[in-house]
Amino acid sequence: MLCWGNASFGQLGLGGIDEEIVLEPRKSDFFINKKVRDVGCGLRHTVFVLDDGTVYTCGCNDLGQLGHEKSRKKPEQVVALDAQNIVAVSCGEAHTLALNDKGQVYAWGLDSDGQLGLLGSEECIRVPRNIKSLSDIQIVQVACGYYHSLALSKASEVFCWGQNKYGQLGLGIDCKKQASPQLIKSLLGIPFMQIAAGGAHSFVLTLSGAIFGWGRNKFGQLGLNDENDRYVPNLLKSLRTQKIVYICCGEDHTAALTKEGGVFTFGAGGYGQLGHNSTSHEINPRKVFELMGSIVTQIACGRQHTSAFVPSSGRIYSFGLGGNGQLGTGSTSNRKSPFTVKGNWFPYNGQCPPDFDSEEYFCVKRIFSGGDQSFSHYSNPQNCGPPDDFRYPDPSKQIWTVNEALIQKWLSYPSGRFPVEIANEIDGTFSSSGCLNGSFLAVSNDDHYRTGARFSGVDMNAARLLFHKLIQPDHPQISQQVAASLEKNLIPKLTSSLPDVEALRFYLTLPECPLMSDSNNFTTIAIPFGTALVNLEKAPLKVLENWWSVLEPPLFLKIVELFKEVVVHLLKLYKIGIPPSERRIFNSFLHTALKVLEILHRVNEKSGQIIQYDKFYIHEVQELIDIRNDYIIWVQQQAYGMTFEDSDLFHLIGVICGLAIYNFTIVDLHFPLALYKKLLKKKPSLEDLKELVPDVGRSMQQLLDYPEDDVEETFCLNFTITVENFGATEVKELVLNGADTAVNKQNRQEFVDAYVDYIFNKSVASLFDAFHAGFHKVCGGKVLQLFQPNELQAMVIGNTNYDWKELEKNTEYKGEYWAEHPTIKMFWEVFHELPLEKKKQFLLFLTGSDRIPILGMKSLILVIQSTGGGEEYLPVSHTCFNLLDLPKYTDKETLRSKLIQAIDHNEGFSLI
Repeated sequence: MLCWGNASFGQLGLGGIDEEIVLEPRKSDFFINKKVRDVGCGLRHTVFVLDDGTVYTCGCNDLGQLGHEKSRKKPEQVVALDAQNIVAVSCGEAHTLALNDKGQVYAWGLDSDGQLGLLGSEECIRVPRNIKSLSDIQIVQVACGYYHSLALSKASEVFCWGQNKYGQLGLGIDCKKQASPQLIKSLLGIPFMQIAAGGAHSFVLTLSGAIFGWGRNKFGQLGLNDENDRYVPNLLKSLRTQKIVYICCGEDHTAALTKEGGVFTFGAGGYGQLGHNSTSHEINPRKVFELMGSIVTQIACGRQHTSAFVPSSGRIYSFGLGGNGQLGTGSTSNRKSPFTVKGNWFPYNGQCPPDFDSEEYFCVKRIFSGGDQSFSHYSNPQNCGPPDDFRYPDPSKQIWTVNEALIQKWLSYPSGRFPVEIANEIDGTFSSSGCLNGSFLAVSNDDHYRTGARFSGVDMNAARLLFHKLIQPDHPQISQQVAASLEKNLIPKLTSSLPDVEALRFYLTLPECPLMSDSNNFTTIAIPFGTALVNLEKAPLKVLENWWSVLEPPLFLKIVELFKEVVVHLLKLYKIGIPPSERRIFNSFLHTALKVLEILHRVNEKSGQIIQYDKFYIHEVQELIDIRNDYIIWVQQQAYGMTFEDSDLFHLIGVICGLAIYNFTIVDLHFPLALYKKLLKKKPSLEDLKELVPDVGRSMQQLLDYPEDDVEETFCLNFTITVENFGATEVKELVLNGADTAVNKQNRQEFVDAYVDYIFNKSVASLFDAFHAGFHKVCGGKVLQLFQPNELQAMVIGNTNYDWKELEKNTEYKGEYWAEHPTIKMFWEVFHELPLEKKKQFLLFLTGSDRIPILGMKSLILVIQSTGGGEEYLPVSHTCFNLLDLPKYTDKETLRSKLIQAIDHNEGFSLI
C-alpha cells in the first residue's frame, strides 16, 4: 500500500512519523504481504478492509470513529468485527459503515444527526453495531456523506438516513434528519448499479448510465445547470447519453467515468479539483480535456481533490487542493489540471528493461481517496495481476437480475429440495420491478445505454429464452415461487407514475414469461398486470407505446394473443354463469383485457400495422355471446345513456332520502352522521371517522395523543392511504409528494385532517355529488339551514326516544273497538309486559321501522280495528297506514301468543 497526504492524526497508517504531511507516495510497512479489499477515508481517519474480511482503522478517534478505544497512527484491528467477513466500507466526516458478506450493515462513530441509523440517543458510538432495521434486507453497497448515509439493496431499493439539512436524504423538504434507514420511494422500479455520497449531496447511477442526484448544490455539484439545492432525486439529463459507469463525490464536487474511459467533473472548482485548468465552479458536467486521449479506468475524489488512473501507462493523475500533500506531486501546490503522482509506475503487462529492480516499481491495483489523503494498493511487476476497472462493476455488489448464471444456479437444485436462501433469491428478484427492469438488457454494442422514450434497451430474444429456460414443468417449485412473487409482491405495488423510462421495461418483458399465458394465472397475474398497464399515466404509457411500435411482429403478436386469450377465458366463464356478487369484478376484468387490446390496436394502426388487422379478431366471441342482442343493448346505451352505474344508484338514494323527510316517513338508511354533515356543508371530523371505522379512528387518536418526540420512528407513516380497488391494493397520496412526506410530531394533525378529508370527501366525491343532487331535487332550499346534522339524520331514520304510554294515549280505534273494550285493554296489558326488543319488533311489524319520528311518540298515530275472524287468526298489519287488524281475543294468553307469533314473522312470506 502506498499512501500520501495529511498525516497529522495518523490517518495514513504510517506509524509514528515526524511529518504532518506526506508529499509523495510512501510505502506502508503494515500492508506488506497483505491484500486490501477496500479503503474508506474520513476527514481525519481511515478504515482498511483486508481480503480475509478483517477491518483495521487508524487516525483520530475523538468521536469513536475508529471502532476501538484509542487513537492510532498504525492500523489497529477492529476486534468487535472479528466474527464478520467485511467486504466494503465507507466513511463520513467522523462515522463509518461496514458491510459484511451476508448483506448486513455495521455502524460506528459520530451519531449527531442519526447518520449511524441505530435509533440511539448517544452522541457517538465507539463499538460497531448492527443496523437492525436493515437486518432483513440484503444490502450490497453503502456510501457515507459527511453526516448522512446511503445503502443499496439487492432488490434495487435505496435507503437513506442521517442529516437532511440540504435535502441530501432525498425524502423531501419537511424532514430535517432521520435516525433510521428510510426507503426513497420516488426511486422504486429503477435498476441501480451504484450509490455515491459527497459532503451533503447524493447520487445513484442506473445500470444504463442515468444519474439521479439530490442534496446540496451551492456550487453546481448536482450538475443541473443551477445552484439550487434539491430535496428529491433529479435526473441529470445532460449525461444520459454519455454511458456513465461510475460516479464519485468530493465535499462539493463530483466526477463521473464513462464506458469509453472519459472523465466528466462538475461542482466546486476553487482549488482546481475539476481539472479544467481553472478555479471556476461548473454547474454543468464538463469533460476533463487534458485526460482525453487516455483511457481512464478508475477515479476517486477526496475532500477537494480528484485522482484518476490510466492503465496504459500505469500512472495515477491528481488535481485540486495540494496543501496537505494529497496530490502526491512532491509539493503543496494546488493543481488545476491533471498532474502525474510521483512514483515509479509500471503498467500491467509492461516490458521490463534489463537492469530492472522490481521492488522499486509499482503496478497499481486500485486507487482510493477521501478527506485529504490518498492511497494506492499495488503489487510488484513480477507478480502483478490486472488492475481494477471501474467500468466493469463487481458482480457481488450488484442488484439481482435475471441472467444465465443465476438461472443455472437455481436450476442446479433438484426439484423440491430448495435451500431457503435460493427461494429468497427468486422471491427477491421477482418481487422487485427494479430487478426485472435491470434484466435482459441489450448488451451488444452497449445498446442499453441508448435507453430513452423510443428505445427500451431490452433484448427481447434474451427475455424470451431466459424466461422459457427458467419456467419448466420439471422445476415446478421455481414456477410456483415466481408466480407467488409476481402476484403478491410485484404487481400489487405498481403505481401509475414512474420515475424514469428504465422503470418501464418489465411491462415489455413480462408478457414473455410463460406464467402469463397460463390460464390458471389470468385473474391473479395477467389481468392485474393489465390493470397496472392501462392505469399508467399518459407520459409512461406513451413511452411504452413507442417501444411496442418497434417490436418485431411475432413479439407484438405475442402480447395481443395473450390478452385475446384472457378475453376468451373470461367469456367462457360468463357463459357458464357468473354469480351476481362477482359480476362487478368480472366486468372490470373484461374491461381491462379489452382496454389493453384497444391500446395495442391503436399502436398497430399508428405504426402502419405491425401485424395484420384481423389478428385482433376474437373469433370465439360468436359462440360465447349473442352478438345481435349485445349490439341492440349497446345501441340503446348510446341513445339513452348507460346501464345503472354507481352514480345513478346514489342519485336515486339521495331522492329517497329527501322523500323520506318530505313525507315524514322513516326510512332505515344506515348512513353515518358525516353524510348529514356534508349535506349541511359542515366538515366531517375525526369523531366521524371513529363512528365509521372505529379501529382506524382509534389509531388516529393514538397518533395525535402520542406524547414522545419520536412519532416518525414509532408510527412509520407517510402521507398516503392504502385502498382496495377491485381486489387490487393501491396506495393513494393524501397530499402532493405524500409518499415522500413522513408523518412527524409537527405535521401529524395535518396528516389526520388529510386522512379524514380523503375518506369523507375525495374518495367519494363523484358518488356524493350524485347523492347530493338527488336529495336536493326533493328536499333542497333554505329550510335545511335550520337543522343540525343529527336532527336531519333523525328526520330520515327517526329516533329511539320511546314513550309507550304516549303511544297508547294517541292510538285511535275503528269498528267495534274503543279504548275501554276488553280486547283493547287486554292488548295494552300484554304490550306493556313485552320486553323492549319485542316492543321495537311490534313497531317494525306495524310501521315498517323500529324507530319513531323526530317529534316523538305523539306524532306517531296508530289505528287498531276489529276483524270478523275467530281467535285462531293472527293480528295483521297494514304498514302504509299504521293500521293493525286485531281479532277479538277473549283471553290474555291467546292474545300474547298470537301477537308474538305475528311480530316474530314480520319479514318475508313465512306465514303465507
